[in-house]
Amino acid sequence: MTAFSDLMEYQRETEALGQIAGRLGWDQETMMPPGAAEQRAEEMAAIEGVLHARRTDPRVGEWIDRAEAPDPAGRRAVALIARAYGRNACIPARLAAEIARLTSMAQGIWAEARAKNDVAHFLPTLERVVALKREAGQALAAGGFGGGDVYDALLDDYEPGATGAGIAEIFGRMRPRLVALREALLGARHAPEPLAHRFGKDGQLALARDLATAFGYDWTRGRLDLAVHPFSSGSGNDARITTRVSETDPFNCFYSTIHEVGHAAYELGIDQAYLLTPLGAGVSMGVHESQSRIYENQLGRSRAFTGWLFGRMGETFGDFGVPDADAFYGTVNRVQPGYIRTEADEVHYNLHIMMRFDLERRLMSGALAVADLEDAWNTRFADDFGVRVDRPANGMLQDVHWSVGLFGYFPTYALGNVYAGCLNKALRAAVPDIDAALARGDAAPATDWLRENLQRHGGLYTPAEVVERACGFTPDEGPLLDYLETKFRAIYRL
Repeated sequence: MTAFSDLMEYQRETEALGQIAGRLGWDQETMMPPGAAEQRAEEMAAIEGVLHARRTDPRVGEWIDRAEAPDPAGRRAVALIARAYGRNACIPARLAAEIARLTSMAQGIWAEARAKNDVAHFLPTLERVVALKREAGQALAAGGFGGGDVYDALLDDYEPGATGAGIAEIFGRMRPRLVALREALLGARHAPEPLAHRFGKDGQLALARDLATAFGYDWTRGRLDLAVHPFSSGSGNDARITTRVSETDPFNCFYSTIHEVGHAAYELGIDQAYLLTPLGAGVSMGVHESQSRIYENQLGRSRAFTGWLFGRMGETFGDFGVPDADAFYGTVNRVQPGYIRTEADEVHYNLHIMMRFDLERRLMSGALAVADLEDAWNTRFADDFGVRVDRPANGMLQDVHWSVGLFGYFPTYALGNVYAGCLNKALRAAVPDIDAALARGDAAPATDWLRENLQRHGGLYTPAEVVERACGFTPDEGPLLDYLETKFRAIYRL
């Protein structure tokens, strides 16, 4: 017990320092003056050096060997610490600090390149990021992670136990039904109309706050800010969200907000007994995305909830050109092959992820050079979506992920959709009157069910275990695809 207590106390301090590092990242994206970028990179590198030293301290290995956990939660905590210890021990301190320093700088360089539609401005930095992440993946693979595969070793950081081959197999089963549905919808005689008005920034942000409240966001432990690329940051009792505003597309703001509330609600819903322990955060990014995607789509884009949102938009913006709640439901769920992943409809979204997954696997294997990435992106996008990329901000520069080294992250979005499809099926069986509450703008019955059945467990179970426990069945892509086909065939009157 002494070894276990020493280990958990040491880990508590490490977790607290990790939260501080996360807060630096949040500040960089929301509040930091642009002239501070180089200094912030040094700060991030410094704290990463401290964290890496703590995570690879030989005492951790000794405590793990001697720790006698008193209960299953303790044993799971020790197992997670041991896994992290093994992964961190594979990465030289120099490499960990250099990745932190470079990716902090790269974020700003990417944002500049995106604003200027200047790929050449970003490519040298991306070359260095890819090289460093490939080096990290090679070190992890050599240490036995990811089965010796460089990409799988990186993927394992975001979705423990997943493999590129396994994900490719899931995508291979999903793709034919998604493409067939997409073609049927785009060829339908009936199609919902898009929005054609302008929507003021202040009104959007006020309504975004109302949406966050409707989904149970705890404002005493969070806040809403603006960012170039919306994200959620933090855990425990400090989980913050961001959104962005386009005056011609308020859905970008509204559904980005709901999406990020899903992430934050997961973190805020974890059992307080796990605070600042390895169990005190979401178990994987796939499970995390299941929360953001079910909040955003199966709940937020449902006929019931959009009926309430239609009324609130009328109160906020006056007559905005949509005649009634039924037409508004169609407009919210309009299917079109747009450029931007975060604005994509539910049918196209996974096709965006499949493209990025294939490209980043090739980057990490060396089969695709960074210099050829833009051409590869544009060619694949034209093939998959039937539209040519018009400018880099709508192409390879649209996502922040690669600039900050998140290789292996993208496929977890689609896994999250798969999990969300399963959770939605189970939720609606368990709470059959959920639509009546959503029609009142009240998502509490849904969020309460998700908190009780999934969120509160944090890292206590593996990703597959926690979803299966919540659903009562082994998760697969079937419920998601069935939901999409039923929903969109009805909207498009097929």
